[in-house]
Amino acid sequence: MKKILVAGGAGYIGSVTTEMLCDQGYKVTVVDNLERGFRSSLDPRAEFIQGDLRNRQEMFDILSEVKPQAVIHFAAYIEVGESMTVPLAFFENNVSGSLNLVEAMLAAGCKKLIFSSTCATYGTPDKIPMDESLPQHPESAYGESKLICEKMFTWAQKIHGLEPVFLRYFNASGATEERGESHNPETHLIPLVLQVAQGKRDKIFLFGDDYLTPDGTCIRDYIHVKDLAQAHILALKEGISGAFNLGNGKGFSVKEVVETARKVTGHPIPAEVKERRPGDPDQLISKSDKAMEVLGWNPQYTELEDIIQSAWKWHQKYPEGYPE
Repeated sequence: MKKILVAGGAGYIGSVTTEMLCDQGYKVTVVDNLERGFRSSLDPRAEFIQGDLRNRQEMFDILSEVKPQAVIHFAAYIEVGESMTVPLAFFENNVSGSLNLVEAMLAAGCKKLIFSSTCATYGTPDKIPMDESLPQHPESAYGESKLICEKMFTWAQKIHGLEPVFLRYFNASGATEERGESHNPETHLIPLVLQVAQGKRDKIFLFGDDYLTPDGTCIRDYIHVKDLAQAHILALKEGISGAFNLGNGKGFSVKEVVETARKVTGHPIPAEVKERRPGDPDQLISKSDKAMEVLGWNPQYTELEDIIQSAWKWHQKYPEGYPE
């Protein structure tokens, strides 16, 4: 069995990836500081070490003890809006933490790194759908922090033989039976819409309805968390490196998300249009042919209704999210 270290494995995508790694027979160690992750989201089959990537010596100690054959790195702050109010915290956590991790990996003789990146490194795209050849010009501190990490890992590849894979994904969504999306505060559209159906919010706000799209609301590419997790596992193959976009290749508008959630939940979900938010592109849709060809990746959850149904089942089962 391959020994895998999952950094940030108590978070949304990290916990699902850990679950699927365990299902497939990998020996998994999760490192997480539990600042934004949940102890109760962890698969009990995985070993857990509470640690912070910002603590350099801690990372060296953990990597030398665990001696993994590969690292999957999810440990980052992810909220775009927050990054524009406290950018330095994002660079400290996302960039400095990643530097400590990769140095500790190399010292422990581990060369394979799967990095949770983002389509936010592209900024407003020059074309739709978006492929990996697009220029990267991030428009947020979050996107910039991820791009810096990609560049840092690429130099480590050229000089130290690191084998990094950058998975640039679009809108993670959906849930497994036991693991779903729980942020505090919540900012992502699907869980916010479902909170209205749960009675936690009176209505959902639509930020702008005059975009250059068929119904005037922004279009995004929603990708099920299990499909994302599977891509990380496929990327563990030896000899694979470089960047891969991960999306369904088709987009759904904000209004379509709300209407589908009404159908799934049976709740009217009142909606109110507000002013646009700055920096929201009309459309963000992935071209994921490279991931399909090189990784052998084949998304299983391509219908919006299936994605929202899985999230709704989890929110009904865990109406208050994770207990800890």
